[in-house]
Amino acid sequence: MNSPSSSSSTTGDANKIVTRSSIVESIRGCGMTSTRVDKEELRRCLTMPQYLRTAMRDSIRLQDPNAGEGGCIREGGEENDVAPLTPMVVFINPRSGGRHGPDLMERLQDLMSDEQVFDLLDVKPNEFIQYGLGCLETLAGTGDTCAKETRERIRIMVAGGDGSVGWVLGCLTELNTQGREPVPPVGIIPLGTGNDLSRCFGWGGSFPFAWKAAIKRTLHKASIGPIYRLDSWRVSLSMPEGTIVEPPYSLKQTEEFSLDESLEVEGELPEKVICYEGVFYNYFSIGMDAQVAYGFHHLRNEKPYLAQGPIANKIIYSGYTCTQGWFFTPCTSDPGFRGLKNILRMHVKKINSTEWELVPVPTSVRAVVVLNLHSYGSGRNPWGTLKPEYLEKRGFVEARVDDGLLEIFGLKQGWHASFVMVELISAKHIAQATAVRLEVRGGEWTDAYMQMDGEPWKQPLSKDFSTFVEIRREPFQSLVISGE
Repeated sequence: MNSPSSSSSTTGDANKIVTRSSIVESIRGCGMTSTRVDKEELRRCLTMPQYLRTAMRDSIRLQDPNAGEGGCIREGGEENDVAPLTPMVVFINPRSGGRHGPDLMERLQDLMSDEQVFDLLDVKPNEFIQYGLGCLETLAGTGDTCAKETRERIRIMVAGGDGSVGWVLGCLTELNTQGREPVPPVGIIPLGTGNDLSRCFGWGGSFPFAWKAAIKRTLHKASIGPIYRLDSWRVSLSMPEGTIVEPPYSLKQTEEFSLDESLEVEGELPEKVICYEGVFYNYFSIGMDAQVAYGFHHLRNEKPYLAQGPIANKIIYSGYTCTQGWFFTPCTSDPGFRGLKNILRMHVKKINSTEWELVPVPTSVRAVVVLNLHSYGSGRNPWGTLKPEYLEKRGFVEARVDDGLLEIFGLKQGWHASFVMVELISAKHIAQATAVRLEVRGGEWTDAYMQMDGEPWKQPLSKDFSTFVEIRREPFQSLVISGE
């Protein structure tokens, strides 16, 4: 245990989202609240005029932002075309939430319209942004006031897990780089297993039992909820050419990648490299936790009938974890080969510093986690709520989701991780950083395991050349609606 956690709770801070317990979230999700939402009033608040919905649908279908301009017909006359108070679009991942997607989609379409609810398997977020929002911008450019106000007020809900939410947030970031503001804020209907993004912003940690009754209140909260900022972090992965790797969909191959030249690389670099880049919002990790996640994901893909919902996933995951060396390291294994220190070298840029600093990886650590949110592993806070005197002693500051800092901690083995996850102790605090570089090289180890926001992969290692991971903050923050 690195430090005692502060026993006092902090309330009233508008910049800090407090993670709530799963029990409280489940009760709230079940609709046990006195708030009543009128269906017709909600529909008027969320639903766009028919001509805009048709124009956006055609633009997305034909993949042309101008396709809806000539075909939109205003049945009620221009004077009746008023932008709704909070126009909303919902993306649904039908594979999340124990396969409740189709029923949820039907309910949402009833509360808004068919054209404002998208299946992520049919319409990708980037397609909606390029063609759907592009259509509204095109119409606004012709002097259409209704289209202009709709574009300015629009909000987006994502019904899915953290991966689905991150996918949408990542695509929306492109609006900043293209100068297409404002960027729509995003709310969450938690259908995944961990739902840490959802927990962190007050949307709950599980799919509501009484979701048909609760969905109206969820949409109402999304229409009036305050908006918070969220840091996002770019991961750049560089490896020697010829390395065969199957990265997750959140990592895309890039043509060029250059290491920060302010930190000199020791040793020889390969002539040619393969590079991937992606963005995460919650965490990046390397080590045994990623190895367990990798095995679990392959087990679930091989036996999809096991994926019947978040509770079943957690039970299977827990059982699978107990079969791994994470808990039971073979006695014949050389202890010197167990820790990440054997293959990993880490440099960071600390708060208020532009210089890279080598940070030793503790010998006992078998997993290193680089964390952005307060919520990890289905609502746990492994970093802990640290006392002011401990923060000052270590040169840390209070962790926030918009502070431009990452919290780096280590997990020693499964038993240590278990106590951390039930919050009996805090994790092994390593550093807070504005940027991170990880250098990994093989030897006795032939593979490393990595994951970002729950998407794991196996990373082959070379004995001759290092694999580099650089993590840097994205220049634009994402906007997330609070469900509190």
